[in-house]
Amino acid sequence: MNELLERTIDQGIASEAVGGSLAVADSTNGMVFLLIAALGVLMAIVYIPIRLFLTITARSRRLKLLQKIRRLREDISRSLKTD
Repeated sequence: MNELLERTIDQGIASEAVGGSLAVADSTNGMVFLLIAALGVLMAIVYIPIRLFLTITARSRRLKLLQKIRRLREDISRSLKTD
């Protein structure tokens, strides 16, 4: 484990001495981060309106169903009282 760590540190020091190739890796990592962050924002922009729409329509359907059940109960109770 220590050997691997020392080798990695030595390679990092050697690459800095050669010409700073770490700057290329940093900019690549930055671009990857920006790409992932942009995709996350895009997914949120798409997901939130769809989730709101589905929630509102589900509540609307549930409310209509409950109202229909209440009306049917009232009709049944009226028909039972008249008999």
